[in-house]
Formats: sequence, structure tokens, C-alpha cells
Amino acid sequence: MGIIKAARLVHEYIRRNEDDKVEEIKRALDGVDVEIKAGDFVAVLGHNGSGKSTFAKHVNALLAPTEGTLWVGGMDTKEESHVWDIRKLAGMVFQNPDNQIIGNIVEEDVGFGPENLGVPTEEIWRRVDESLKAVGMTAYRLQSPNKLSGGQKQRVAIAGVMAMKPRCIILDEPTAMLDPNGRREVIKTVHALNRAEGITVLLITHYMEEAVDADRVIVMDDGRIVMDGKPREIFSRVQELKSHGLDVPQATELAYELKEAGLPLPEGILSREELVRELAPLLSER
Repeated sequence: MGIIKAARLVHEYIRRNEDDKVEEIKRALDGVDVEIKAGDFVAVLGHNGSGKSTFAKHVNALLAPTEGTLWVGGMDTKEESHVWDIRKLAGMVFQNPDNQIIGNIVEEDVGFGPENLGVPTEEIWRRVDESLKAVGMTAYRLQSPNKLSGGQKQRVAIAGVMAMKPRCIILDEPTAMLDPNGRREVIKTVHALNRAEGITVLLITHYMEEAVDADRVIVMDDGRIVMDGKPREIFSRVQELKSHGLDVPQATELAYELKEAGLPLPEGILSREELVRELAPLLSER
């Protein structure tokens, strides 16, 4: 079994009126079957309301299934006795770092998680050192988080999760509130952790460019998984992605339009550099 496995996973949100009568039932996850291997970097794409954030919350046991089963590290998320162990195994980084950072000083904030786990003081400081180094924030360890940029705050939030030694990190739209530089900073940090530490990464995002370097891309729509494969395979299906309310990376879009216009370009070009490399010999011929 992979580190994360869902079998016919269903989640329903129930809205009640003032008389506590059911007014509406919305099925946010509708029979999701998926398995994610340890060490993989998986990007989950989908428009707002597609179910991707609901799925992320299930992996961290913030939500329990209405129907079906989700296992994290072999533990059933419905079992209350497993919840604490699941959250130690799968750490969560949220969209707004201000909701996750609670310390007055960066190093104190990073040490808060392991301290709550009962980790000995000497080991806490070793983990703080390692985590800050891993996200490139050692120079800021004695600063107040309030003085950091959005991208730096998000890296501190990631360090706080890292210090708890998870085997998996779930990032729920971690760059949604950041400028382009902050987004690049955070995604680069997460890829480095995935490669260096072998940590499984589940990145929930609606930025297509962030999914290009993933090992695997999952596309969700209306609570279901509608596409699943390698980035090149997924992004070569431009019209299908658009039918699910998604765009494609700009380079992919341009390559698709040029190919439709008759240029013999390969499917699934993912980056500007790749597009230039493919176009150069074609233009020289002309």
C-alpha cells in the first residue's frame, strides 16, 4: 500500500437551517480512488470547488470520510485513535502562513511543534537548526516573523512542519497569497525537500506552472479524479484540461496553438526553454 490510499472516498458537507433541518447536502468528494507512493511529488489541480482542498484535509485527518476509506501510512483516518499519529506522519501547510505562525521569534515558532510532541530540548534545537537550514531561513532565526515577506513566512511555516519529522507534507495552495517571486521561492524549497529528504509532497494548487516539475499530476473536478498522469501527458491534453475549467502553462498554450496552425511541434511542451529549443531549428529552416 502507498503512503496515501483512498478507496471510494466520499465527503458530504451538510448545511442546516435555524431549526437544524437539513437544507443542502453538497458532495465535495464523490468516490475517489487513488494511491500515492512514498517519496513522490504529486500536484493536485482543480478549479475552486473541485474537491482538491477537501481531499487535502482528509489526508491530514482534519476531516473524516462520509463514506469509503482513506489510509495514511496504513492508518485509517476514521479511527480516532490514529488521528495524532496521522498528523505527525503527514504535516499540513496552509494557504495563509499567518494562520500557522504563532511564535514571536522564527526559531521559537519552528520549535513549537516538536516541543508539543514531547521531544527533548536538545533534539528540538537540532531539528530547528536542520529545518531552518533546509528552507534557507537560518539567517532569519532571531527575527520576528512579522518582519518577513510572504514567501519567507511560508518557508518558516514549512520549517515548522519539517521540524516534526513528517514523512509527507501536504501544501494546500501555499502560494495563493504570494507574489511571483514568493511563489517561486516556496515551490523551489518544497522540491529541494522532496529530493534531499525523500519526503512525499502533496501540492494542492491552481497554478499550472507549479505542477510542471511534479512526478505526477492529478486533476479533480466535481469531487472526482478526472485526469491522472505525468505532467507531459496531462498538459498535452489542452482541450480536456480546459473542459475542466483549467488553463495550461503559457508555453504549453503557445506550442499548442502553433501546432494547430501547422508547425510540427511535439505534444506536451512544458517550458519556455523547451519551446525555444523546438522552435529554433524550424525557424532556421524557413
